[in-house]
Amino acid sequence: MQPQGLLVAILGPTSSGKSRLAFRAARALDGEIVNCDSQQMYRLLEIGTAKPTLKQRGEIPHHLYDLLDPDQYFSAGRYMVEARKVCQKICAGGKIPFVVGGTGLYLKALLEGVFEGPGRSQEIRERLNRIGDGKGFDYLYRLLERTDPAAAARIQPGDKVRILRGLEIYLLTGRPISQLQQQRDPLKHLFILKIGLRLPRPILYDRINGRVGEMFRSGLIEEVQQLLAKGYRSDCKGFQALGYRYAVAVLEGELSQEEAIEKTRIETRRYAKRQMTWFRREKEVHWIEGPGEDASPLESLLKLVEKHHGIRSRHRP
Repeated sequence: MQPQGLLVAILGPTSSGKSRLAFRAARALDGEIVNCDSQQMYRLLEIGTAKPTLKQRGEIPHHLYDLLDPDQYFSAGRYMVEARKVCQKICAGGKIPFVVGGTGLYLKALLEGVFEGPGRSQEIRERLNRIGDGKGFDYLYRLLERTDPAAAARIQPGDKVRILRGLEIYLLTGRPISQLQQQRDPLKHLFILKIGLRLPRPILYDRINGRVGEMFRSGLIEEVQQLLAKGYRSDCKGFQALGYRYAVAVLEGELSQEEAIEKTRIETRRYAKRQMTWFRREKEVHWIEGPGEDASPLESLLKLVEKHHGIRSRHRP
C-alpha cells in the first residue's frame, strides 16, 4: 500500500522555537499539533515546561498535553500507541499532524515502534529493591550483565530505573529485553517529513539562559510550593522536569534561588547538547538554520512540504 497522508515531525533542542514553528506551520497548512515532549504531558506543571498557551490551543487543535498527574508514569510504548492513534485520526480528517517536541525516544517510538513489554510487577520490583539495598545496585547491574549483556552495555551502572526494568522483564518473560526490543512495528502508510531546527551554540545557550531566568521570575518556585501543598512528593516523576528539582531544593533550604537558576541553566544546556547528539543520528532530517519564530524556517518548511508532498499553504507567511 502506498503512503497516505503526511506527518511532519519538528525536532531540535530545547529553546530552539520548535513549538512556535509548529503552530505557525499548522495554521498555514490547516494542521493539528501532537505533543512529543514528555514533560508537557503533565498537568499542573506549567511554568517550567513551556507548553503552548491556552490561546494557541484554542486556535489550533493540540493533542497529548496535560494527560498525567505529576506523580504518574508514562512509557514510550504507551506514547507510541496514543500518538499513532491521534495522528491517524488527524490524517483521516484530511489534515496534517505536526509532531513537535524534544523527547527523542518518544519520536523514535512513534515512527519506528518500540517494545512495550509486560506491565510492572510490584512484587518483583520490591524484591529487586531489597536486593539492591542489601548488596548495592552494582550487584544488580552485574546480574543484568550476566542475564542480558547487550542491554547492560547500553545502560549506565547508575541508571537504576533501566537496570530494574531489564531484570524485571527477564524475570517475567525468561527472555532478555534486548532481544524483545527487536520486535518493532514501524509506522506505516504515512509520508514522514522530518524538520530539524539548528542554532549556533552561543545563540542557543543565550536563549536557554533567558528562558530559565524567566521561568523563575514567573513563579516556578511558587508553582512547586503549591504542588507540594497538594500532597505531591518532592521526588515525584513530574519534578524530574528541568528546573523543578532545583526549585524543590530552594524550598527545602538546600539552594538559594540564584544557585538554583545557575544549576538549571547548566543542566538545560547539557540537555540540549544530548538532544542534538540524539537527533543527529536521525535519518533524513531536513535541517533548517534559525529559531522557530523567524520567517525563514517557516518559509523553508512550507517549501519542503510542497516539494515532497505537493501541499501548498493556504497563505504564505
